[in-house]
Order: sequence, then structure tokens, then C-alpha cells
Amino acid sequence: MSKRTFLQAGAAAALTLACGLATAQVTPIKFQLDWRFEGPSALFLVPVAKGYFKDAKLDVTVDAGNGSGGAVTRVASGTYDLGFADLAALMEFHANNPDAPNKPVAIMVVYNNTPASVMALKKSGIKTPADLAGKKLGAPVFDAGRRAFPIFAKANGVSNVAWTAMDPPLRETMLVRGDVDAITGFTFTSLLNIEARGVKAEDVVVLQYPDYGVKLYGNVIIATPKILKENPAAVKAFLSAFTKGVKDVITQPAAAIEAVKARDGIINTELETRRLKLAIDTVINSADARAEGFGQLKGPRLALMASQVSDAFNTKTRINPDEVWNGSFLPSAKELDILPKK
Repeated sequence: MSKRTFLQAGAAAALTLACGLATAQVTPIKFQLDWRFEGPSALFLVPVAKGYFKDAKLDVTVDAGNGSGGAVTRVASGTYDLGFADLAALMEFHANNPDAPNKPVAIMVVYNNTPASVMALKKSGIKTPADLAGKKLGAPVFDAGRRAFPIFAKANGVSNVAWTAMDPPLRETMLVRGDVDAITGFTFTSLLNIEARGVKAEDVVVLQYPDYGVKLYGNVIIATPKILKENPAAVKAFLSAFTKGVKDVITQPAAAIEAVKARDGIINTELETRRLKLAIDTVINSADARAEGFGQLKGPRLALMASQVSDAFNTKTRINPDEVWNGSFLPSAKELDILPKK
């Protein structure tokens, strides 16, 4: 081998090694959503589409889900590193599986308030929580609003309601048909679904849980203990890139829907833009969120929620709020300052 050939071979080997090291520095992360690709999923799809995760040396895969309970169990199984789920569902998993070896932990609050509400048609005569007494309510058995209804009922003195279970696609249809008097569901999901079935928004009564004494936190980002222990830098990088993306989504929600459209080409762009804006206004940039700060929570409120969920969900053990939350991976206060003042 000539000296020139030797040097060229050495340079090629060095380049290969350098490329290998660069590739090795990229951390793959599997992320599980709580629901289908709808307006709010833009919160996670925008930082993917804009390369914010890539810039943070992360290869993030975002998959659609079928409910918060499923998101929690999939992260607990180790199939996913991170996920998006209702905090009450995470609490329930902890309390009902005290010996589970890989219980996920909440690391960032995204929905500072629960999106749950009771919805009825005005023609039903229901105007306040007191009017629900003796009425027939409908929701899937795993619906967050239905699970937390005892908390809503206790706060508002509601009793003697009868429940009808159905699959999610039938919930709003059964309300419009009159098969049930009211339903529970996420406001930004069910309200728009009711409209899609021919009912005007002004003909719908919406009793949002946060407006009636139920100060539960909503959806949070959850993580496996494994990734928190083995790669804390990647978790911090994820939350920073995500926060940057959320700021873009809040600023330009209509543009953000394009990232959702890229994942599900059959969505109704106008409808999902409205859904996203409704989510931003009601649970992301709410008064409570602005008071506590995006991504963060308050200890006393978390402790009260843990107690309320323990009672309402009749869990095997009492929920320990210190075991479900770890805020040490959050970005700086400056990075988290993304909520527009109202």
C-alpha cells in the first residue's frame, strides 16, 4: 500500500468513526399520545416538524393513542419512553399497582386544568349542576369526566344520576338524539363533535369542571423511571424543545394544524384549528396556568387532587402525590414563560 493510499484509507476510517459517533449521540425517544391526531396533538407534532427535537439531538417518534389509561400502561410497560396522559389516570395506576416495577412519573403539566365538562342541550332544561339530579348521563366508562364526576357531584351537591355507557364515537350522537340528558367529555372534543352533528354552539350548555369547584390538573407529560435515571439530559432536552414548539403553536394555531394534517390527511382543518384554539384558551393558557406558570404545579393543589382521586376512583391504596410528580427536569423559568397575558 502506498503512503497516499494509506493516508486516504486512514481518513476514510476516521470519517466513518466520526459519523458513527455523531449518530450515537442522537437519542431515540418513543412518545405515546393520549388520543388520535387531532388539533391538540399539534403541541407535539410541531416540534417534530420544525426540527426542534432533531436540533436537541433527539429522534422522536409520536404515535396516536386511544385514551390516557392506555398511554400510562404503555409507558409503564417500557414500550414507550414518554407519553401524554391525564394526571388522574396516572394517579390511579400508581394507587392500584403499588408494586409495579416501572410506574411512570409526571414531569411537566400541559393542561393546567382538566378539560372535563358536563354538556347538555339547552332544550333539556339543564342550566346548572343542580339540574342534573335525576337525569340520565352518558359517557364511555373510562372517560376522564365520568371517572371524576363524583368530585364534581360532591362540590356541587349533585345526586341521583343514572349512567349509560357507550363507545366514544356514539357519545355525542346519543346526546343529540335524546338518548341521554347530558354527557361528560373533554370540552374541546365533545362540544365540536356536537356541533358536527348539527347543533349550534349557542344551543349547548357547557358546565366546565374548573368553573364549578373542580381544580384537577389535566394532561401531563409522563416518563419511565428508566429514562429519567439513565438519560436525564435527553429528558431535559425533550421538554425544552417541546416548550419551544408549544410557544409556536399558541402564537400560530392555524399554521400548527398543518403538522397534524401531515400525519392524518383526512382531518377537517377548520374543525381541528378550532379544537386546538379551544384547548389553548380553556386548559393551556387558563388563568390558573398563568398564575402557576406553564409546565408547573403547586404542591397543595396536587395533594388535594391526590386525595380527591383516591376517593372518587376508590383506589386500592391512597395516592402519594410525591411519587407521581418530578419537576426537576423542567426548563428554566425564562424558557417556560410562553403564555400570553390576557
